[in-house]
Amino acid sequence: MPEPRVINDNGAWCWFQDERALIDADRQLLVVGSVPAPEGPGREARAGNIELTVADLETGTAQVVVLHERLETDDHDVPALWRRRDGRWLAVYAKHKTDNLTRWRVSEPDDPTRWGPEQTFDWTELTGGKGVTYSNLHELDGRLYCFARAINDDPCALVSDDEGDTFTYAGKLFTRPKVGYVNGYTRYVSAGDRIDFITTDHHPRDYDNSIYHGYLAAGALHDSFGSVIADPAPSDDAPSQVELTTILSAGSEGPEGVRMHAWTTDIRRTPDGTIAAVLTARVNDDLEDDPDRNHPVRDIRFYAARLSPGSEAWQLVELAEAGGGLLPHEQDYTGLAAIDPFDIDSVYISTPVDPRTRERLAHYEIFHGTTSDAGITWSWTPITEDSPYDNLRPIVAPGDANRIPLLWFRGEMTASQHYRCEIVLLDQPRTTADTAKETA
Repeated sequence: MPEPRVINDNGAWCWFQDERALIDADRQLLVVGSVPAPEGPGREARAGNIELTVADLETGTAQVVVLHERLETDDHDVPALWRRRDGRWLAVYAKHKTDNLTRWRVSEPDDPTRWGPEQTFDWTELTGGKGVTYSNLHELDGRLYCFARAINDDPCALVSDDEGDTFTYAGKLFTRPKVGYVNGYTRYVSAGDRIDFITTDHHPRDYDNSIYHGYLAAGALHDSFGSVIADPAPSDDAPSQVELTTILSAGSEGPEGVRMHAWTTDIRRTPDGTIAAVLTARVNDDLEDDPDRNHPVRDIRFYAARLSPGSEAWQLVELAEAGGGLLPHEQDYTGLAAIDPFDIDSVYISTPVDPRTRERLAHYEIFHGTTSDAGITWSWTPITEDSPYDNLRPIVAPGDANRIPLLWFRGEMTASQHYRCEIVLLDQPRTTADTAKETA
């Protein structure tokens, strides 16, 4: 296997923005967003930049473009990316709940290294000045949606009918009384006539979350099996996510133990309508007797969830061990996982536990999992081994069905605002054996 190459020497990303990386297949350009930290090269002068790395997949060269200098040192601020029909790129980003602006820029045609001026949507009146976080760009019925965490810390939507030149507020996706920090951590995927999503109740630190699934289609919110939950949607009169379909129920028991405090990781959908998701949950661990909610969590598992057309229930299986909490103050953070956007039978995970042997490792390593029985059992191959640093938060960039562009960052991470990590790319051609299955 070839060695990954460094394409940015200082950067990291969160996982509640998408797409964080995209490929222009015609020009063989990969674009990935990230935020540098003060511990890395450039130090304070570079920390908090909103950066795009533009990598030429044919020449192997890479260029770093700054969208906004020193916005905020926080990996939650990474941009969501979108390719417009006119060849321009759209990048949308926001601070981590420390101001009320969703920001965006539009590139020159077919050139993600040159960008027009920054524009903003001000949420102040809608949120009461309590901040906005995250950006997720998805298209439905010719309208571009930007989902953000905003009013009441619920998932909310901005919409654009001009592919991101302008945005207006459309409403909430769902809502409920807030418990603790925020509501509903949501991952989205768009595929033609619908936008699917998985979501939680609240933050797993504050609440014993279940995981729910639903989708937007024809201006309405549906559960997994097509029942209409809200029409119209989004709207300010939004339902609770508990009315959606439950994929993983808090307190449910599997062979590995009781599943608790679940969180969302990734979701993809194939052209035939199959939905695949990766979730996490603690096993046999709760916070009921921990008033400070800061005890170490030692056992988190990855779960593979799948719903095939015509199925009457979600399939849920343990995928692999995710280790304990990645950060002492974020007990539910893991190394994360990514579903191949062109093959839902292919998953990449970051874990300090070898999924083949359950051996504890010195650092988080990247493993490639494949399944030949529709996600019930998985075989594993190491992508990294015996690393002197952690390998975290893999992404497989969509855009070119002929390539498998695997990205991650490696180094030391102590907080979402403090890390010394570099971004690496392992780009390989997709062979016929990979059996590409295009998803959104």
